[in-house]
Amino acid sequence: MLGAVGEFERDLLSERTRDELRAARARGRTGGRKSKLKPAHVQLARQMRDELDDDGRRRHTVQDIADEFDVSRGTIYRALNSAPRLG
Repeated sequence: MLGAVGEFERDLLSERTRDELRAARARGRTGGRKSKLKPAHVQLARQMRDELDDDGRRRHTVQDIADEFDVSRGTIYRALNSAPRLG
């Protein structure tokens, strides 16, 4: 009997949580962590990545770019692969 009451309470809590998240999205709020890179930084990182030296090789490695913005290489890869190209 106590197990059934506990399960019912858990279901109510889950339902309330889903309702609150839906209401927050309707108000324009999104969940999750804020991006470490602003769109302007992503654009600059993309320009750095596309820049070539005299031999035709990339001038900056992903690690160089990550060090410049004080983020991980994974953050740079995610930003370059997911952000839309501007201009």
